[in-house]
Amino acid sequence: MREETGFIPVDGHRVWYRRAGGGPGLPLLLLHGGPGAGHDYLEPLEGLASGREVIFYDQLGCGRSDRPDDPSLWRMERSVREVDTVRRALGLERIHLLGQSWGGWLGVEYMLSQPRGIAGLVLASTSASIPQFVAEAVTLKARLPAPMVSVMARCEAARQWNDPAYLEAVMEFYRRHLCRVHPWPECMQRTVRNLEGNQVYEVMNGPNEFVVIGNLKDWDRIDRLGEIRVPTLITVGAHDELTPACAETLHAGIARSRLELFEHSSHTAHIEETARYLEAVEAFLRHVEGAPA
Repeated sequence: MREETGFIPVDGHRVWYRRAGGGPGLPLLLLHGGPGAGHDYLEPLEGLASGREVIFYDQLGCGRSDRPDDPSLWRMERSVREVDTVRRALGLERIHLLGQSWGGWLGVEYMLSQPRGIAGLVLASTSASIPQFVAEAVTLKARLPAPMVSVMARCEAARQWNDPAYLEAVMEFYRRHLCRVHPWPECMQRTVRNLEGNQVYEVMNGPNEFVVIGNLKDWDRIDRLGEIRVPTLITVGAHDELTPACAETLHAGIARSRLELFEHSSHTAHIEETARYLEAVEAFLRHVEGAPA
């Protein structure tokens, strides 16, 4: 299997990438979550590399890429430009694009710029609206044990993000709605370490997965989803922190979309139900390309 790693100049810094695999299928470019998580937890998607090239990259500010101390860099519009920079540097003229979580928000925004050469789009465990996601997260939090609900309300009101009882409640939320594989696989643990104290995450998102107080908090593209005209696969876990309701909103707004629900998964179906996830994505990509599924 072919493999290549290197760095791409981006905004005066370096962004790390890795190309794996090859074959007749169109290349698949991956946009990881976070923001700031790094590519690590997406490694199971290398299972798609037997028939096509799969390209991972760590967005600026995380993972193996440079981590400049400059909060002004962490904006949606700069991240959109970064996708184009990566594509040009790697010669990715006609591709499929997969965005997971924050990578899905980035993918939606990127597609609204009407880029050329995107054959198919996969939006994995994501949404078209952060306010909708936050409202859904409130409902999920309310289903935690009553003492944890009380602790969360108290600590969030006081912005006591590091209170041990609060962190315990957050971890219970994550066990239910982020990744239901226990213990978390090593690639997921690397991603968690990437996020510890990550400036990108803190500036754009906030203190944790469901308290979004960064500059993304008002991002909402529900009314513009009709501008996405390429075939789109939307995937979501039944227990996802970015809930099936968020996925249904995407599906309703994107005309050429289909929705795939993973009953035994939360936010990382590609880890929690890997074989079925790879099968579903590969079948979609082959269908878009006009090849037998």
